[in-house]
Amino acid sequence: MFTLTERVTISAATTDTFATIDLGSYVDVGDRQALQVHSVDFIFQGTTADERVPISLGANGMVQCQVTDLNRGGLVFCDDRALVASAALDYLGNGGLNMETDMYPDNYGKGSDDGRYVVNDQLYLTARSSILDSNKSVNVTVRVNASIVSLTAKDFMAIAIQSTAADN
Repeated sequence: MFTLTERVTISAATTDTFATIDLGSYVDVGDRQALQVHSVDFIFQGTTADERVPISLGANGMVQCQVTDLNRGGLVFCDDRALVASAALDYLGNGGLNMETDMYPDNYGKGSDDGRYVVNDQLYLTARSSILDSNKSVNVTVRVNASIVSLTAKDFMAIAIQSTAADN
């Protein structure tokens, strides 16, 4: 198992911010290799690494982040087949932080058969903050714990077809 990491910096409120994780070195159609995602962790930070998120938000607000295996161009509903993982962090004005609307990290298990298989060449990150204080930003780091697996031709085709069907 290994970890892929990418950070999204949200610098404008109510605007989707995007990043990608390139999987081209891990997914190989000819050899039927896929990426098996075991878990996805989300780390929320303020403008700097040592700044707390409430300082960046400045008021009641929510930060959302999603990882998909298709480029949806924005946040998606949780029943979207392309959704790999998601997180939401609420800040309440009394200083409380809450994640009850979307529990994370997303864990699929660490067994050889546990996980979410990805056969596309990228993972897409979308993040949004409902509010930001003046000259502030919110950083969301996504840590994907994964392994490379070889699938049977039948399993690889089934996942590829399902992924393509999810695009429609």
